[in-house]
Amino acid sequence: MRYVLPVSATESTPPPAPGADPRTTPPSGPVPGRDPRVQWGLNLAVVVVGALTIRPMGFSGQGLAVTVLFVLNSAALLARAVPEHRIPPRVVLGWLTLGIVAAAALIGASGSGTSYLFAYFLAGHIGYRLEPRWALALAAATSLLCAGVLHFHLGPGDPDLPWTLGLTTGAPVVVGILNRTQRQAVRSALSAAESAERAARAEARTAVLTERARIARDVHDVLAHSLAGINMQLELADALLDTGDLAKVREATTKAHGLVKESLKQAQWTVHALREDALPLVESLTAMVESSGHPDALTVTGTVREAPPQVTQNLLRIAQEALTNAARHAPGGKIGVELTFTAASITLRIRNRPATRAVTPGTGSGMGLIGMRERAALLGGSVSAGPVTEGPDQGGWQVEAVIPDERDE
Repeated sequence: MRYVLPVSATESTPPPAPGADPRTTPPSGPVPGRDPRVQWGLNLAVVVVGALTIRPMGFSGQGLAVTVLFVLNSAALLARAVPEHRIPPRVVLGWLTLGIVAAAALIGASGSGTSYLFAYFLAGHIGYRLEPRWALALAAATSLLCAGVLHFHLGPGDPDLPWTLGLTTGAPVVVGILNRTQRQAVRSALSAAESAERAARAEARTAVLTERARIARDVHDVLAHSLAGINMQLELADALLDTGDLAKVREATTKAHGLVKESLKQAQWTVHALREDALPLVESLTAMVESSGHPDALTVTGTVREAPPQVTQNLLRIAQEALTNAARHAPGGKIGVELTFTAASITLRIRNRPATRAVTPGTGSGMGLIGMRERAALLGGSVSAGPVTEGPDQGGWQVEAVIPDERDE
């Protein structure tokens, strides 16, 4: 439906005035699909048509009165384009009240022409600019005032204008209120969309930061310990060169080569895990344990099921870190890996016995256990680590990760 009454269907949307109710004040900024230039075109059209048709106009007698009233009506009409935040609400109410009085007076003073258009346009703008209760009251006053001027022949007036026309001058206020409501609805929708977009950006940024943290943990699990060990062995070889003990130099470089091979192997596992969306947990863990030099060390209990990709990747990274630590701190010690499936969780337990070969002194970054706990926490699980105090593995070390099962019913 297209409205053809001269109402403020193309008003600009200035920001609300200080202290105004946001539920009833049109929000700031232009509404998509509405060109404020149309408003100026309509306003100027009413002024131009009035200047060409309203009579009499002059500089004396009735013509002077009509001219002054025409100027006042034109100013009141063109003031519609002034943004709301620049006019206090009380001034708006006074301006529109004086505007309808001037419009009614122009209807009574002019002998012919389109003077009634000013009343129609101002009534439409009243519905847009004021709260509904004030707008309806002022529109009713507009109708009564214009009808009274025509009915009681207050002034020369246009004899062709019936007093019932005056009653209709307040009608455009309804369209103005509808326009105001529509603007508020559009603005609310745009505001909600902007809020949703900001939330999506924040969520995307959080996802990026989480992914960076995950990659950092993967890099640490693969390289931190190995590079530290390689660096230590190379520094030892460099120091031994001055002593001339080539056997110990060769031993140090051999260990460095071994650490390099281990790092490459672990890096391959990490790249594979990062590229795969879904890894088979049992098969991947079996291959990892065997590649670490401990065939048949994995024991699986419970009903095996496919775990979500994120669970699989993090459990493999925890296993990788634990196996690396066991090889570094307990060389030669037997390793046992247990993977247990229950209805409520998946548990990974890695236990190593005491070292049977000499342990190369060195210091880690201290981030391995922290990284494992962070991985488990992301899945709502936990990681515990500590010495084994009883059983055949007494004196060794155990890492246990428990991840709750969150399968969809």
